[in-house]
Amino acid sequence: MSLRFGYWLPVFGGWLRNVEDENMAASWEYVRDLAVRSEVIGFDLTLLAELNLNDIKGPEAPALDAWSTAAALAAVTRRLELMVAVRPNFHHPGLLAKQAANIDRIAAGRLSLNVVSSWWKDEATQYGLPFDEHEARYERTSEWLSVVKGLWSSPRFTFSGRHYRMEEAILEPKPLRHPRPLLYAGGESEAGKNLIAGQADAFLMHGDPPERIAEKIADMKRRREQLAPGEPPLLFGVAGFVVCRNTHEAARREVERITDVRASARGYANYHQWLAGTRLEQRVSLEDYSVSNRGLRSELVGTPERIAGKLSEFEAAGVDLVLLQFSPQAEEMERFAKEVIPLAWHRRPGLSARSAR
Repeated sequence: MSLRFGYWLPVFGGWLRNVEDENMAASWEYVRDLAVRSEVIGFDLTLLAELNLNDIKGPEAPALDAWSTAAALAAVTRRLELMVAVRPNFHHPGLLAKQAANIDRIAAGRLSLNVVSSWWKDEATQYGLPFDEHEARYERTSEWLSVVKGLWSSPRFTFSGRHYRMEEAILEPKPLRHPRPLLYAGGESEAGKNLIAGQADAFLMHGDPPERIAEKIADMKRRREQLAPGEPPLLFGVAGFVVCRNTHEAARREVERITDVRASARGYANYHQWLAGTRLEQRVSLEDYSVSNRGLRSELVGTPERIAGKLSEFEAAGVDLVLLQFSPQAEEMERFAKEVIPLAWHRRPGLSARSAR
């Protein structure tokens, strides 16, 4: 099985907007121990989200910084790929390219970037950062990517754009990863998908069933051929929230608990800003939003056998990487590694959901 297992590092202290305490502190000690353990039990990659405010538990709740955490994890892990989210309006591309190259060397070539065009206007305003409306946001991101890639590949790099200028800039040492760290990105607007197909290495998707993901992958492959002929094929990743239980009934009860939108209001403070700041392909309900990244739509809910079957369907659809969330993270990752990963490795791609039940 070529499917890689990744997970979101819980820098926000959880993924559930309806559950105030998920028994997973937003602390260095918790994420350090989780990352070190994850290498042992079979995970390949962790994604460190970048937000200065807590998107899940409410703006007043603690949230770890992505980049300093990544640098620290680079020094204490040995195999894990560190995919660090980066928002172009948060970072000058020249300084970020230098910082990322240095972390990649600390990590012996294990760094990758998840380039995220910002949607949360209040966050940018609080921190005095530029905030671009939707189309201009992708114009900035396109320039930002050109600068980062140019500095990583050229002995001297010059660039003149609307947002950034570089003059004969030198960046040494270059990243260790060859030809450069992978660039992941996600988006559902036409502008976003075209930017990714033309300039990124991998397309990340919110949760959706395998058949919907297969349609998205086919579309992005066509765009890649049109916009970046001759470039390597895109890689594809999808988010998913895992609820693994011994019975379907137990899994159903857990889903009912975590999607009870009456339980808490703090995590929904940015719901309307998120809707206004993004251009989505599908309607997103409060129940969908109650779990980060529409993770329940990936249908990784039920017994280990059913979840393993669903993972096989994702692989058959063309997915290279699943980016998983769990609650509580440490305990449920252990369960997944023990009960699901061995089954997934023994299944053939294309196994139907019916036969997996």
